[in-house]
Amino acid sequence: MSGRRSGNGIRGPQSALTDFLAANNIDANQIRNDFVRRAREAQLDGNAGEGSSTAQIDQAAEDAVIAAAAEIAQAEEDEEEEIKSAKKRKRKEKAAIDRIKKAKKSKKGKKRDPDDDDDDDDDFTLDSYKKSKPAPGQFENCELCDKRFTVTPYSKEGPDGGLLCAPCGKSFKKDLKKEQKAIAKKPAGRQRRKVESNKLDGIAVGGAKSLSQLCIERAVQHHEDLEELGDIPEALLGRLSQIFSKKRVMNAKTLPLFLRPELTSVIVHDAAYLNEEDYTQIFAVVPNMRNLCLSNACRFKDETMAYMLERCKELRHLTLYAANLVSDSLWLRLFTEAGGKLETIKLKWLDAAFDDASVEGMVINCPNLRRLKLKHCGRIGESAITAISRLQALEHVSLQIQGAVSSGVLTDLVKKRGASLSTLSLEGFVDGDDDLLQAIHDECHNLSKLRFNGNDLASDAAYTALFTEWSNPPLAFADFSSNRDVDNNNPAGPDEPIGLASNGFRALMEHSGSNLRHLDIASCRHIELGAFLDVFESKHYPLLEYINLSFCNRIDTTVVACIFKSCPNLKQLVAFGCFDVRDVVVPSNIALIGVPRAQDAIEQFGVGIEVEEALLRMRAEMET
Repeated sequence: MSGRRSGNGIRGPQSALTDFLAANNIDANQIRNDFVRRAREAQLDGNAGEGSSTAQIDQAAEDAVIAAAAEIAQAEEDEEEEIKSAKKRKRKEKAAIDRIKKAKKSKKGKKRDPDDDDDDDDDFTLDSYKKSKPAPGQFENCELCDKRFTVTPYSKEGPDGGLLCAPCGKSFKKDLKKEQKAIAKKPAGRQRRKVESNKLDGIAVGGAKSLSQLCIERAVQHHEDLEELGDIPEALLGRLSQIFSKKRVMNAKTLPLFLRPELTSVIVHDAAYLNEEDYTQIFAVVPNMRNLCLSNACRFKDETMAYMLERCKELRHLTLYAANLVSDSLWLRLFTEAGGKLETIKLKWLDAAFDDASVEGMVINCPNLRRLKLKHCGRIGESAITAISRLQALEHVSLQIQGAVSSGVLTDLVKKRGASLSTLSLEGFVDGDDDLLQAIHDECHNLSKLRFNGNDLASDAAYTALFTEWSNPPLAFADFSSNRDVDNNNPAGPDEPIGLASNGFRALMEHSGSNLRHLDIASCRHIELGAFLDVFESKHYPLLEYINLSFCNRIDTTVVACIFKSCPNLKQLVAFGCFDVRDVVVPSNIALIGVPRAQDAIEQFGVGIEVEEALLRMRAEMET
């Protein structure tokens, strides 16, 4: 029975000491045997005379086992006590840190008392429990990918306070910036100032934007992802082209969005980023175009012009700005081959080519030309204006010549072509005198747009005579800016006023005020305060939308208030340099520009009016 039980490993009860020694992997027999061996070796060496016996040796061995067990138990108890105290200390530290964080959150936004040192103590306590970062040159494991790397002064800190390796640091920083950009907003004050500044500049939209405007803005924002615009109308396509040019994103990649074979018009308001291959693509894809407008066409060359003449046989309207790489021979070839069909020619900023001979060739070969604009063409002069006066079908003419042109040449042009003109724009002709204004009065009877600015020779009496009993219908567009006497020694002007002064301004508004939409009299400084009050105080101008009164230094707050009252459809009033305008209350549908003291203008601008659309339309009318 005993053998069977011993074979099954069944044992009787054990003492607490035996269980303790077994739990700590201590063999009591081994301790006793070692002690007996040492005692017998000592007895053999001559120590047996001390009366040691086998019984005494066994008792001493057992005492040694008990002492060893007691020492181990004491050590384990000390270790457990130390572990408990460490856990207790950590709990206290964590509680202290939580209290500090909670106190800091509760105190956030409150003004700190300079006599209170609690914050300093809390910061010290928090820093004292914070693990110090490894110094540069040491090794550390990345907090995100656990990769071992060498610490540098540029190592980024991770979300939990650890360090990141270089790849994880870049990725973490990029993601953090995206989150901050998505969450963070500009301070209310800065954002408001920016919005209101845009409104005063006339480039912001007041009220809710239209659906088409929102679609256009989104298309411009994601222009790199667009593949095509679909079959949208040409008018909306032109509007998109205008916005793309304004945002400087009209380039070789986005140009194909505006090219379709069935189009009859291609308008690019900023072609500075287009090269010769892009122009070739335009003429290859849209060969049946009738209207071509390329502004800032600085890379438009002779080869491009030649290819256009080969492909585009139906061209009727041509607008080229800054095409200085086209030679005189190609200009003559253009007029020779396509001049019979051309009805509109607008050229601007040409300095390298296009001289008086080119203008002569244009006049000879373009008998059906109805609209002509030549501005800042540095190589043309009086001979060109004399040649232009022979264009029989001319209806709209806009000239700005850099060289000196006598008043007689301009007067001759008006006498020959004035009867058929609907638009007459003469900019910067300083030698135009009273005879020119008299010729306009006598010969022009169908004008809707008249621009004569930058002159310091014609008198106020001539302007008064021009608009007195003039058989021409009321003007819709009038620009007489910078027509004033220029004499720094006599800023008030001579006794006989030079330029558009009080009487001429009264006559202008008496003649055309009922139909006028655009009025520009900037820098006409000889118009008195009484004339402004006579014109705007008790009169009514139902169609007037744009007024520029900049640097008319007689303007004051009363005049501006009268303008708001007498012009119900006014959208924009420009008054730079009018320092007597202050504390004016601006209606909600008007943008007052150039008056920094008119704070109410910022508060009350723009309910439901798309100022940007109106501004772009006005600029287009001014260019035509």
